[in-house]
Amino acid sequence: MALENAIIQKKLTQKFGNKVLNFGMSKDIFSFEATPDAIHEVIRTLKVDEEFNFHFLTDLCGIHYPDNDENHQFAVVYHLHNWVENSRIRITTFLSGENPEVNTITDLFLTSNWMERETWDFYGINFKGHPQLKRILNMDEMISHPMRKEFPMEDSGRTDKDDRFFGRTAQKL
Repeated sequence: MALENAIIQKKLTQKFGNKVLNFGMSKDIFSFEATPDAIHEVIRTLKVDEEFNFHFLTDLCGIHYPDNDENHQFAVVYHLHNWVENSRIRITTFLSGENPEVNTITDLFLTSNWMERETWDFYGINFKGHPQLKRILNMDEMISHPMRKEFPMEDSGRTDKDDRFFGRTAQKL
């Protein structure tokens, strides 16, 4: 019997209640949100439940939403794959902008080790319980997290370039 999205939603909602929400299809992938305090157990359930069989962590990444409210400024997105049914699922958990942290899943997927390190390195999201959370691509001396949208894209005071030359204004030359 094929794994159906409605079954996934029903079982997860029965087990986790309002800690899982916003189920739906997004870009042909069944997606939903889980609260940060439940994300580890939700992913564990998706992996170990024989009906789900999401045994492969395809990706884990961070996102910064600086315009969102304080409790939704960062997100960690997990992509899992069920090889038996060739089914994919996306789980997102939103984190506080003041203290973005979530439990590690390195005990569930060893491959998450470097993915979590990269996410910490670029976004400053702390993975509680990670065995060695340190910089992976940037210099250890860096004090910032370069993928955070905390700085303007360009220096508005620059005089050496004119936006008209780059097609960013409607003005004619």
